[in-house]
Amino acid sequence: MSHIRGKDTSIEVMVRRYLFSRGLRFRKNDRRYPGHPDVVLPKWHAVVFVNGCFWHMHEDCAKHAMPKSNVEFWSAKLLRNRERDRRQHAELEAMGWRVIVVWECELAKATRRERLERLYGEITGAGAQADGEPRDPRGAEGPERPERPEDPRR
Repeated sequence: MSHIRGKDTSIEVMVRRYLFSRGLRFRKNDRRYPGHPDVVLPKWHAVVFVNGCFWHMHEDCAKHAMPKSNVEFWSAKLLRNRERDRRQHAELEAMGWRVIVVWECELAKATRRERLERLYGEITGAGAQADGEPRDPRGAEGPERPERPEDPRR
């Protein structure tokens, strides 16, 4: 198990590249917060965990299956992982952070684009609110930013 990556996995890198390409700036694996979130977006007060379905026991997922050998060890280990995740997410929420979890199976080729776009909306609040009204990405405070003039060198 020493060869299992704890950070910079392929799915984490994929999520970070997408968020960076959409203009979001973030910190990665910030040790100041419980659980060392994979992506911390201070401006949006949101943290993102990119979880592997096996290691975090994603319920009702084809990628999570309990190993057939040494079942006692694996069930105890994976249940500890799940409980630790719940505790850390609760701590972050108590600190005022929005916790967003992206599962490995959601990043399969067939659903990747839709999930990443939804993630961007969850972070920026660009989606619809519960009452169906579109959410203002600038929030309630602050005037609208003026548009930048066109750069003549381009």
